[in-house]
Amino acid sequence: MSNYRSELDNFANLINQQGASWSNLNPDYAARMKLQNQFKTGLDIAKYTADIMRKDMADYDADSAQYTQSLGCWHGFIGQQKMLAIKKHHGTTDKRYLYLSGWMVAALRSEFGPLPDQSMHEKTSVPALIEELYTFLRQADARELGHLFKELEQARNNNEDTAAIQDKIDNFETHIVPIVADIDAGFGNEEATYLLAKKMIEAGACCIQIENQVSDAKQCGHQDGKVTVPHEEFLAKIRAVRYAFLELGVDNGVIVARTDSLGAGLTQKIAVSQQPGDLADQYNAFIDGEEITNIADINNGDVLIKQNDQLLKPARLPNGLFKFKAGTGEDRVVLDCITSLQNGADLLWIETEKPHVGQIASMVNRIREVVPNAKLVYNNSPSFNWTLNFRQQVFDAWEQEGKDLSSYNRNELMNVEYDSTELAKAADEKIQSFQKDAAREAGIFHHLITLPTYHTAALSTDNLAKGYFGEEGMLAYVAGVQRQEIRQGLACVKHQDMAGSNIGDDHKEFFSGEQALKASGKDNTMNQF
Repeated sequence: MSNYRSELDNFANLINQQGASWSNLNPDYAARMKLQNQFKTGLDIAKYTADIMRKDMADYDADSAQYTQSLGCWHGFIGQQKMLAIKKHHGTTDKRYLYLSGWMVAALRSEFGPLPDQSMHEKTSVPALIEELYTFLRQADARELGHLFKELEQARNNNEDTAAIQDKIDNFETHIVPIVADIDAGFGNEEATYLLAKKMIEAGACCIQIENQVSDAKQCGHQDGKVTVPHEEFLAKIRAVRYAFLELGVDNGVIVARTDSLGAGLTQKIAVSQQPGDLADQYNAFIDGEEITNIADINNGDVLIKQNDQLLKPARLPNGLFKFKAGTGEDRVVLDCITSLQNGADLLWIETEKPHVGQIASMVNRIREVVPNAKLVYNNSPSFNWTLNFRQQVFDAWEQEGKDLSSYNRNELMNVEYDSTELAKAADEKIQSFQKDAAREAGIFHHLITLPTYHTAALSTDNLAKGYFGEEGMLAYVAGVQRQEIRQGLACVKHQDMAGSNIGDDHKEFFSGEQALKASGKDNTMNQF
């Protein structure tokens, strides 16, 4: 028996049991409304999507071609339109997620106005965006199912076969997908991290990404001045997130441990070591400094540590931060990742300075020597100049092969004059296959672009403004936007329907019957589309 038929029968029996006082209720309407709102709470969503991620992780372990993807979305509407597009063009949302970027929350969703990615925005804006995203995705479910119920009703009224429509309803694929949600460095100590993680999970997050920077000195992973914390401090926050998942009954919740050590040259603290070789001692071994052999070399206020039977004065900046030894970034990344996986993290995030499969693989292979199933979430960042990076990668590879490169200037490869060259085409092919190659060779389970919709919003607005306020006038909108929406089949061209007008009309009819004042009559201009 179908879900729809089952719900219809259940409500019919319930209404009948209540007697005359419920006799004016329609079990069909109740069944529709229930099916159009499959997820009643954020915790329902978190449990459902956590199971999806766990299945996808197992699929990837069996076959690296089964990697997953997401785009960062800064508003519920953007996330909704993304999932509608995925279903329209690809037929399924399988292996497609949403990403919630702390960068975009700071830049676009803070009450302070645009902020840099330095954890200065309100922490409550993060769970608020998660809730907003899922509100819009649930509305997408309601809208699409509402149209199917209308088709079913019309087919019944016309005595037509309803089997195909019934099948679409019974096998409807929800727009609800996992969100990888950025908690930055936890917005405070481990208790603050736990409290915020709970709010995020209650809003629907099944996957929380946390980084090993100092929370009150956090920097965007693509900026300078990053400061990491000792392992034990980071592991305490990982445990805090896990306890939040367990408390709320999301036992399959996923934790992504992000390390910024590759680009972080500073630490705020000297770790407290209990015995030689422990995690703290390993962390401190990366700190730069000078050996002290004479007490006269110690100045007032200097800090000293014992390291490998030597007395070391760590290199300390005027702001009190300590420097790591040059060239230790990759070793610190590997230790960060192994330690995180051994202490409750499920996935890794290595923030790199360029998109290079070989560089990522060199670190992942070392990690997998200790944790064989280690896998990554990777930031296909807009902070990279993808065109220049890959053209230079091809240039360097060809140079090693001895090819004639006299017609190319390596430092000028971004120039449009190279766009039609053999080198540019080879670079674009490498960009196109980057995710597939990195999933296969570098252990990347999930590929995301952190802030693509920030850039697409800016680009599309710039193009419209250029024409609309210029000689094109209204044609800029008609030709560049509306005509394209119509011809490409964007549901959003009927913006009233997208905003919920038809859903509201259905409800008015449910509640008021023939007295309902509906908006979708013959004079609704939306009927032009």
